[in-house]
Amino acid sequence: MTLWGKTVYGLNIVFSLALLLACVAQYMKSATLSFLSLPVPVLVISNFLFLLYWLMVQPKRLWLSFIILVVGYFSLGSFVQFNTGEAYDDNALKVMSFNIQGFEGFPRNYDRPIVPEIAEFIQKENPDILCLQEFGYYGLRNEVFTKYPYSFTNYEVGSHEKGVLMAIYSKYPIINKGDIEFQNSLNGASFVDVLYQKDTLRVYNLHLESLKVRPRSLKRERSDRLLGRLRNSFAKQQEQADLIRQHMNGVGHSKIVCADMNNTQYSYAYQELKQDMADTFVEKGNGYGRTINFWKFPLRIDFILTDPNIEVLAHKNYKVSLSDHEPIMAVLQVVSDK
Repeated sequence: MTLWGKTVYGLNIVFSLALLLACVAQYMKSATLSFLSLPVPVLVISNFLFLLYWLMVQPKRLWLSFIILVVGYFSLGSFVQFNTGEAYDDNALKVMSFNIQGFEGFPRNYDRPIVPEIAEFIQKENPDILCLQEFGYYGLRNEVFTKYPYSFTNYEVGSHEKGVLMAIYSKYPIINKGDIEFQNSLNGASFVDVLYQKDTLRVYNLHLESLKVRPRSLKRERSDRLLGRLRNSFAKQQEQADLIRQHMNGVGHSKIVCADMNNTQYSYAYQELKQDMADTFVEKGNGYGRTINFWKFPLRIDFILTDPNIEVLAHKNYKVSLSDHEPIMAVLQVVSDK
């Protein structure tokens, strides 16, 4: 090969090895390898471009990317879905998950909380169960979602606790509720048991460790400190996922998980929480499924997971500029075991 050919093939090896490590990293509790959970789409597209390049220039060189792409497909799955939702009636259960960034809007505005705008959106979409991360004290001080007779927030009005507020609203009776505390973290998790028809459903509302990265400060920050902070966040996410999974294993009734994982579906945290559960976007979603732009790169970090006996009828990603996250909603059919 020419010098150019050797350079291209060298880069091909680097991107192929990175994608292969990403396939392995999702099953390993390694904070260092967790960095590879974020750029998986870039690695896939890069290897596909290498494959096309070698197909046109030197076909015998395409096998490296071809094999890695096949391995990646069966290990990681597709990050683009082409599903269509099923018809459903009023008896179906609609569950929404939304990180509302403290009602501060997007771009963030600390002076004018957009409580009415978010309340109007939720009233229009009319979910039966609503899980909100980064709820915000504006919601505690005001009766925002009046259509929901049952609710649970992890802090009370006037509380001096420090942490990210979580809220769960329900049209169905809440018969049990509680918090799951994350050690050395402002993030957290809560849960409720909802009496739905003849069944009791355990609904988890999760907000795993934030990456604490602000694009405006990147140029002013030393790279070693940035990488160290990211690695620490990934390690905490993995510990938190283990804690939640242990908690879930002790629940005997059907479970629904609404989560801002602050990581993608290619992470250890996602795999640990999902296991045999269904990802509603994978089952009935369509398109790329972006829920946030991370450094202007679209990522899917918000999820709704359901137990196998809960049928996913539809999934929707909303394109609304009410927060840095975009809301998601799943329509479910609960198969009663009674």
